[in-house]
Amino acid sequence: MRATVSAHVHFMIDSVFLFFERLSGWCVSMLGQRAETVLFLLRYLIPAIGLAVLLRCLISLFREGSRPERWGRLVLSGDVTLPLTHWENTIGRGRSCDIRVDVPTVSRSHGALIRDSGGAWTVYDLSSRTGIEVDHRKVEGSMPVQPGQVITVGGLDMVFMPMSEDEERIQAESRRYRYQPVSQGFTLFLLTMLQFCFFLSFLLNPSEPADGRILFGFFGLTAVTWAAYLFTRAIRRRAFEAETLALLLTTAGFAVCATSAAYEMMRQILFLIAGVVLYFCVGAVLRSLRLVKKLRIPAAAAGLALLMVNVVFSEKVLGAKNWLSIGGFSFQPSEFVKIIFIFVGAATLDRLFTKKNLFLFVGFAAFCVLALVLISDFGTGLVFFVTYLIIAFLRSGSVGTVFLSVGGAVSAGLLAISVKPYIASRFAGWRHAWDFPYDSGYQQVRAMSAAAGGGLFGLGAGRGWLETVVAANTDLVFGVVCEEEGLVFGLTLILAVILFGVCAVAYAGRARSSFTVICSVSAAAMLIFQMTLNVLGSMDILPFTGVTFPFVSRGGSSLIACWGLLAFIKACDTRQNASFTVRLPKHRRNADADDDVRIYERGSETGND
Repeated sequence: MRATVSAHVHFMIDSVFLFFERLSGWCVSMLGQRAETVLFLLRYLIPAIGLAVLLRCLISLFREGSRPERWGRLVLSGDVTLPLTHWENTIGRGRSCDIRVDVPTVSRSHGALIRDSGGAWTVYDLSSRTGIEVDHRKVEGSMPVQPGQVITVGGLDMVFMPMSEDEERIQAESRRYRYQPVSQGFTLFLLTMLQFCFFLSFLLNPSEPADGRILFGFFGLTAVTWAAYLFTRAIRRRAFEAETLALLLTTAGFAVCATSAAYEMMRQILFLIAGVVLYFCVGAVLRSLRLVKKLRIPAAAAGLALLMVNVVFSEKVLGAKNWLSIGGFSFQPSEFVKIIFIFVGAATLDRLFTKKNLFLFVGFAAFCVLALVLISDFGTGLVFFVTYLIIAFLRSGSVGTVFLSVGGAVSAGLLAISVKPYIASRFAGWRHAWDFPYDSGYQQVRAMSAAAGGGLFGLGAGRGWLETVVAANTDLVFGVVCEEEGLVFGLTLILAVILFGVCAVAYAGRARSSFTVICSVSAAAMLIFQMTLNVLGSMDILPFTGVTFPFVSRGGSSLIACWGLLAFIKACDTRQNASFTVRLPKHRRNADADDDVRIYERGSETGND
């Protein structure tokens, strides 16, 4: 029975491939000499459409004004109110505090008022001099606080008044009416046109007969693109900028795969589907901070176990033991540990201000980097270390901790160079690639030559020669893109990755929780730093480390992991009806919603709640 089903599946796939190949032959015969004219126009159309998609995403992301949310208020004597604009609010005299109380008896960082995803609030004493009281009961560490209770900070009484469900709903409705993004559907239509242009480029390529797997691969890419978009609309979300940027990069990755490894196109579709599914699954977990707290320890244990198995059982490939084979399926555990690394590092929550939690993360990070050193994956180890520095600074705010970590890393790096001599040879060849074109500079020289040969608009998809060099579609992928699609399109992909970081930083000030801020900023930083190492390493501006270009380099582990990291970036977007990781308010059942919104807006404009 299984053999019969398998035979039918293979027959259907072969039939599809044959259909696309016959379609290619028919198109070439119909166009005749005009095929070259079409290919010439596509060289300029692909970079133009890619840039248009990027600009529309940029405009849409920053079209909405920066209007913060309100989650409650602290009422002082004289009807003075202090708004609570985050889920985690520090109280003190310091300028960095969310609730600044300039009273001598109040410490610089006196306490914190934190809300969980279920709406429960807790007040924390941050080892202040005079302590905190709730209804005249001293807070020992932390204490739940209810609406109407009096919080005493340094002798100053403040009545705690969180927003009710109706007030939260009215606020959400008001913010939704103000949010008018650029049409996401038309931006996605442009992206579909870009995918179709790549389709035509390979369909009409006169140097090689059309491969049905390539053509079917782009068809599958378009199907996944629209399926993801329609799903987000089905769950009442209108913003699709981050996903569009990721799909723009993925489209370039499919073109690289089609050029260098057409036989992998079917697998790339499966990897993309797995990545998109992981994206929505990680986003679903991030919707509940309570679930995050429960999963941080199991996630850390899973990450450590993956790396330990990798160290013990993996086999060395091209000098590194970063591949693990199970049942004929090979993957890179370190790529999936990236998601766990950020998740564990950001999961502070109820222990946000406890140094013990930071020290535990330092130990976890040290183990991860050590494991990567043992398997000789130094490029990924460097990515982990830089991400650790960002998380450590965001959590502690201590520049001294960062410098201490950097000093330790430099010492460890010198030790690694003495133990692994080939690392020193890589540094010796840095900036001297042209002096060793057949030795340490072999790959960089060819990547630079190919990129220069492509010019501004490239030679055309499938017409480059760099794809014949070892690791061209992974470590040297930027050279392949520049050779075939041109420098303009290559820079567009770089800007798309950088835009992830711009989004994370722009929305950090309005984020609800420090967890989402740390997740978003560190994930964006990881993607940007990884892209920087890949691009500048292949161009001999930085040492060649062999890390992948996010979403673009061929490989299932990297593609799936990048989509998982994208969910962290999306979690920081608090625009109403924008991120699926942010729960929507409950519906109002009466017909007075619009009137309530107008009343709320008038009250907000006059400074009243």
